Amino acid sequence: MTGVSDLPANPLSISLTFSHQRLWWQVDDEDHIPESWHVSADVWEFAQCRPGAVHVADVSLVISDLRQETNLLDAVDVEDWALDFIAETVIDPKQGLLHPELDDRITDGPPRMIILRHLRLTEEWRGFGLGGVLIASVLRALEPGARLAVCRVSALDFAHESPDRISAELASVRIGQLLERLGFERWHDVHVVDLRHPALRRACFEAIERLADDEDSTPKQ
Repeated sequence: MTGVSDLPANPLSISLTFSHQRLWWQVDDEDHIPESWHVSADVWEFAQCRPGAVHVADVSLVISDLRQETNLLDAVDVEDWALDFIAETVIDPKQGLLHPELDDRITDGPPRMIILRHLRLTEEWRGFGLGGVLIASVLRALEPGARLAVCRVSALDFAHESPDRISAELASVRIGQLLERLGFERWHDVHVVDLRHPALRRACFEAIERLADDEDSTPKQ
C-alpha cells in the first residue's frame, strides 16, 4: 500500500456507512426476500482530505437467508445475471440449502450468505491497494450475521471499462487474485470465503499496522 503522504487522505480516517432499504411491512419470515445492501466508504468529516476526494468507494452486497426458497433476482436488478448463477451454484436445488460439499467446508454460523456484487473505488483513490482492505473490513463487520461470502468474477464485469477483451480478462484475473489473498477459494466457478477465515482479520490488522508505522515515520510539518 502507498505511503500515507501520497494518498488524498489518511486511510485510517475512512468510515463505512451501511444502508439497507425495505418496505416497512416486510418484517415476517413469509415476507423475507434477499436484502440489497450498500456500503459507502468516505473520509471522516473532521479529517484533512484533498478536495474532491471525500468519497472513497461504494460496495454493493446482497444478503440471503440460506433457509429460504427465494429467487435472488426478486431483490435486485434483473440485469445482474451473476446472482442467479451464484444461487444455482452454492444452493442445493433439492433441499434449498447450502450445497452439502460446501456446507462441510464452512464453519457453523447464522444461515445467511453475503454476495459481493461489486466494489467501485473513485478515481482519486484507485491504485493505492485499498480495495482488498475495504472488502475485508466490510465482510468482517457483517460476520456476526452470516456464514460465508461469495463472489462471481467475470471478464464481463469489466468489459464496459476495458479497451478490449484481453484487458477485461486480465482485470478479472487480478480481482480473483485479490479475493484469494483475502481467503476466498474458487468453488465451481465462484469465489467463496468462510467469514471466520483468519485471512480476513489479518488483512485488516496488517493494513492498520502498515499505515500506523508509515504515519509515525512521516516527518511532521
